[in-house]
Amino acid sequence: MSADRIGVARIAVFGRHGVLPEEAVLGQRFYISIDARLDLAPAGRSDDVAHTVSYADLTEIAVSIATERRFNLIEALAESIAATILERHDMVEAITIRIDKPSAPVPAILDGVNVEITRHRGVRA
Repeated sequence: MSADRIGVARIAVFGRHGVLPEEAVLGQRFYISIDARLDLAPAGRSDDVAHTVSYADLTEIAVSIATERRFNLIEALAESIAATILERHDMVEAITIRIDKPSAPVPAILDGVNVEITRHRGVRA
């Protein structure tokens, strides 16, 4: 697997994800981070976007899934984003998705909760 990476950090989206009924009604902010592993040498040598994966495309996938669909679990949101990126971008060998939920309804003082998953091409979760 390539050591090269494309990262997109903390995309802010407003979504209605969560188990509690009020989360579906009120919604809240989420942050999505993407770490794609792929060979960037062809793009580096050619200076041609056709030889890489556009971070704009990665961002669009995450935003559209997070804002157009509803999930009870942020684990399911992360899984959907990872699967879609792997499905649409053959160059991506592995993908890590992190979802931060800063306003999680937890009875404690905390900065937030998060999940992080990593999926590899050809390996089923």
